[in-house]
Amino acid sequence: MASSATIRSDIYDREERKQQYQAHIRGLNAYDRHKKFLKDYVRFYGKDKPAEVKLPVKTDQDTLREGYRFIRSEEDDLNPSWEQRLVKRYYDKLFKEYCIADMSRYKTGKMGLRWRTEKEVMTGKGQFLCGSKHCDEKDGLASYEVNFSYYEAEEHKQALVKLVACERCAEKLYYKKRKEGERSESKEKKKQKRKRSQSCSEDDTGEDERRKGKKGKSKLENGDKEGKDDENFDEYMEGMFPGKGDN
Repeated sequence: MASSATIRSDIYDREERKQQYQAHIRGLNAYDRHKKFLKDYVRFYGKDKPAEVKLPVKTDQDTLREGYRFIRSEEDDLNPSWEQRLVKRYYDKLFKEYCIADMSRYKTGKMGLRWRTEKEVMTGKGQFLCGSKHCDEKDGLASYEVNFSYYEAEEHKQALVKLVACERCAEKLYYKKRKEGERSESKEKKKQKRKRSQSCSEDDTGEDERRKGKKGKSKLENGDKEGKDDENFDEYMEGMFPGKGDN
């Protein structure tokens, strides 16, 4: 039979482990605590070997990425779900007067726009500094109204927004349109040049034909003249040498 000292020691150790376990559990968040319980259940009560249970986790960032809209509609504001409330709180913190532009793909005519954050407003980015994401030019700024066409939530949308840009970045806004205009103008010039070349070729052909016609006519006239001269010569010779029957 165990002594009272041994029993007290066992009880003390059991209580100490219990307190340590409870302290450990209280230090975990809801998700980690859930995983801990599942792992302990599989270890002590499951028939299979312990396995790490991985459940899909949807973070706040995932919720914002899924529910964010560049311009919110009334229907979005009427949605009472906690996801939409979270997105709206984030949306309300943005400053929607000027945009920040990502022009890294400007040569393809594609550009990304977003609203400014509080930090960018404090530093003057997008208003007193160039609104291009990778440009901080202060001089030569101008405000542009950009017709932003984008695809969001399986819909094609358009919005007229303001963007402040320097001269160099402003050229990127219309780079593709300007290049298309130059190519169109170049094609038109080549087309006009081909027409002029074709017209000149037709004129040269007509001139050659007219020259050939004049040359043929000249030869014909010369032939007629030579024939008439021969006839006159024969008549002249007949007058000088009358025939025997003429007495």
